[in-house]
Amino acid sequence: MSSSERQFTQLSSGISGLDSLLRGGLVEGRLYLVIGPPGTGKTLLGTQFLEAGLEAGDDVLFIHAEESASDLLANTAELGIDISDATFLDVGPDSEFFEEAESYDVVKPRDVEDGHLISDIREAIERVDPDRVLIDPITHFQYLEPTEYQFRKRVISFARFLQDRETTVLATKTPSNQMDSQLRSLSDGIISLSYGDEKAGRRIRLRKHRGIGQQDGSHGMEIRESGVKVYPALEPEQRARSFDPTQFSAGVPELDALLDGGLERGTVTILSGPAGVGKSTTATEFLASAAADGSPALAYLFDESIDTFTHRCETFGMPLSRLRDEGTLLVEEVESLALSPEEFANRVKTQTEERGAELVVIDGIAGYKNAIKHGQDGVELRRRLHALTQYLTRENAAVILIDQRRDVTGLHEPTSENVSYLADNIVFENYIEVEGELQRVVGALKKRVGGFETVPRRFEITTDGLQVGDPVSGMHGVFEGVPEQHGDNDRHSSTR
Repeated sequence: MSSSERQFTQLSSGISGLDSLLRGGLVEGRLYLVIGPPGTGKTLLGTQFLEAGLEAGDDVLFIHAEESASDLLANTAELGIDISDATFLDVGPDSEFFEEAESYDVVKPRDVEDGHLISDIREAIERVDPDRVLIDPITHFQYLEPTEYQFRKRVISFARFLQDRETTVLATKTPSNQMDSQLRSLSDGIISLSYGDEKAGRRIRLRKHRGIGQQDGSHGMEIRESGVKVYPALEPEQRARSFDPTQFSAGVPELDALLDGGLERGTVTILSGPAGVGKSTTATEFLASAAADGSPALAYLFDESIDTFTHRCETFGMPLSRLRDEGTLLVEEVESLALSPEEFANRVKTQTEERGAELVVIDGIAGYKNAIKHGQDGVELRRRLHALTQYLTRENAAVILIDQRRDVTGLHEPTSENVSYLADNIVFENYIEVEGELQRVVGALKKRVGGFETVPRRFEITTDGLQVGDPVSGMHGVFEGVPEQHGDNDRHSSTR
């Protein structure tokens, strides 16, 4: 059988997101290295690997050197992880080592400790015959070998000894220059953990997965009340999809007329404008109209609390509380710096699939950039948002992204944050000054499907919601923010 035809038995790591990155899980009988600075979650990840084995009926062995078995059991129990049925082998020094310094007159201390350690491990493995072994940390082997050559021989012989028994091994290690390259080379898989500041959060990368492959790149990781959670970066399936021209109406006839009937499913709309102009209110008209018609809708708030959002919208006559109670509308407030881009995307993906969501609103892009934890630059974060919107449109949902521009009047740029490339449709709202009075206008700059009116319309926000008037005809300079009257009537629509 060729190597490409070999069949591997894959095991769950105990963390579904990590199994996804591993393209199905760990390979039985192999050695995996979990490497990262102190406090990144190496031991915790390893204990979830053992718990998954116990739940599958496996025999598991925990070889530990830095924490006692009682401390390990207490720490994992705090997170609801039960490894009490594991066999523990403590290869670290006990308290007597400090109280009674033993000396060796005939042989070197390394030779004595080496013999004790290896014989203890061999005896435990032969007695337990484990399916899974966690070595935390493998550095203890490293300290006993005088050279890289000796260390390499030790690890190879140990790995083969366990492989012959079809035992899967997870070994943890803190990065150091000493013998790191040897362990990386000998491991069948490398799981790299890191932790930046509060803004960056925890990250996980798979550097290697021999014979299987892995999902490359940096991914989100968190330590929650139930242990380690891994959130793979979203990779929308590259599959063909049939376009559904079903439109979502705003329930405001004049606004729908501006957009040639509404916004189509499977498209991304950027609704841009300065602060306070009415972007969220406009998006909520679409949300409330869709939910009232029985189309499940989702909204994620980065710039406003749920209570304020709900109160403000219901003041305009939009029955958000009733629609939420009926289950056709879900509104979530996203807490600042609580989620990585991958965890947020995973949440949206899960709720979209569970609810069959057809319309998704993200309010707004700047809030997303400020509130989401990330270890990358702004360009990379925009790519994450692009991947999310691409996934949603492939699920045939309509997406509305709210984008706040800095300019109060005029339309120097259609969007801020360099996000125009995300949009199938661009709808702008702006202030114009007419005889010393600020008025609101709404218009369309782009609509990939169907036509749209090329002349903006005035609108107001009243106690009855959005009130949209006739096109602003007979004026020029509307896009500059200071229109002037003229005698010509502009053409009101474009058919693309």
